[in-house]
Order: sequence, then C-alpha cells, then structure tokens
Amino acid sequence: MKTVSAAGRALRAGPFVLALDRPLVMGIVNVTPDSFSDGGRFFDVRHAVARAEQLVAEGADLIDVGGESTRPGAADVSWQDELARVAPIVDALASRVPVSVDTSKPEVMRSVLRMGAAMINDVRALQAPGALQVVAESDAAVCLMHMQGLPRTMQLAPTYGDVVAEVSGFLRDRAMAAEAAGIARDRIVLDPGFGFGKSPLHNLRLLRELFEISRMGWPVLAGLSRKSFLGRIVDRDVADRQSASVASALLAVERGATLVRVHDVAPTRDALEVWRAVNDKEYTFDER
Repeated sequence: MKTVSAAGRALRAGPFVLALDRPLVMGIVNVTPDSFSDGGRFFDVRHAVARAEQLVAEGADLIDVGGESTRPGAADVSWQDELARVAPIVDALASRVPVSVDTSKPEVMRSVLRMGAAMINDVRALQAPGALQVVAESDAAVCLMHMQGLPRTMQLAPTYGDVVAEVSGFLRDRAMAAEAAGIARDRIVLDPGFGFGKSPLHNLRLLRELFEISRMGWPVLAGLSRKSFLGRIVDRDVADRQSASVASALLAVERGATLVRVHDVAPTRDALEVWRAVNDKEYTFDER
C-alpha cells in the first residue's frame, strides 16, 4: 500500500492512503468532446495524459478522468465508448498517482478498477443496479454525489423545500447504503453536487452551509470549478472564471470541504498553502 501520509484521518483509495490533514486537490481531465469547460481539448489520449501529468506536477493529489460529459443537456454515451475514452488514461497513470474515474456505469467501474483506478466518482451515487456491489468488491474509494434529475434535464426547473436538508439527507442515506454493502467508511467521500439540479441560489446556500454536510463525518468534496453560478456572480465567461473558482474553493475548505475538484490546480494549491499558513499557528518557513 502506497502511503502518501499517515498523519491524522486518511482516505483509503486502492493502493493509496491519502492523509486528510490538509485539503486535497483533485485535478480534472475530461476525455470528452463536449464538456462545458474544456470539451475537446484533451480528447486525444496523448494530450489527456500530458494534461494529467501537468496537473500532477502542479500539485494535484488525485486526477479525475471523465469519459462522458455531465453538463446540462449532455447526451448519453454507451459504456463501451466511455471505457474506450478513459481506459488509456487509467492505464498510463494508475501506478503512479491516484486516479479517480468519473462514471455511473457498473461496466466501466468494473473495468477501470481492474486496471488500478483508486476511486470511482459517481454523480448518481452508486444507484445504478450493481454499482454498489462492484465498488464493494474492490478496495477503491468512492465519491457519492447528489444530483436532482438527470444531466439532460437537471437544470430546467430544480425545486427544493430545503436544499441543505434534502441534499444532506440523500448523501447520508447513500453513505449508509454504501457502508451496508461493505464499503468501509474510510473509503467514502460525499459531494453535494454544485450545479447538478440546483439553481444559483441553491448553490449559494449549499456553499454557505456546507458545514452541515461536512459535520456528518464523511470527507466532503466540493466541485465548484468554473461553474455557471460563479459566472453569474462575476459576470464572466467560463474561460475567465479562474479567480472565482479559486475563491470558491477556499470558501468551501473553510466550511469543511476536505477535497476540491478543480481545473486550475496550481493557483488553487497556492491559495490553499497561504490559507494553511495563516491558520496554522505552528507554521514555519524552510531555511533557504
């Protein structure tokens, strides 16, 4: 087992043990032609692997690889096509860095786990028939996300009585179902699903009250990078939301997020290092 660090709480993810004594940064590599932010840029395998290696060099703790866009209005992709997109990336990286695969399909999960994927990142929270069993039979971590509706229609008219209570309740139920299926608590991460069946105001309230989710005891992942509600706040197109994304990552960490999923790894790591230095009374500078 490759121990990244053994201090404090840890997330077990296949052969890796990821210490949770500081926020972890998950770098995004979309191997798709139609993702909302970088669709098409890394569709070629060589470009995708190079991008992943660049993010690792910038300080990514994990790489999240996706072969099917989950942006609003996205079309479905067959499991065969999705697997063909992500498999070369997993094969190239899994022995060197924790690789998370963003998928809801048990067939894809089973294949990439055999290839050494360290985490399954599922926007449907292992609700597909057989998905719980596939992950339970592995030693991989899993990220369980909340989504109201389906990607094709989720942003048409999202409605909640109390978005924080409903998202928290769903995530708690899915985490308990995962544990009951045999997935150990130290392999489970929760994601409130910013932008997945939520209005801009729903997203803001979830971010303001993220501690209500983090206090349940499982590590929380915040995926806010370049989201459209940030664009609404700062009035910038998707390519110009880096500053807003970094700010939202810091706000999420202050409210209990343990992992942040981002496109812009280097500036996020820099901001988190400054945040850590300010908040750690025992922080010292290296002698140079």
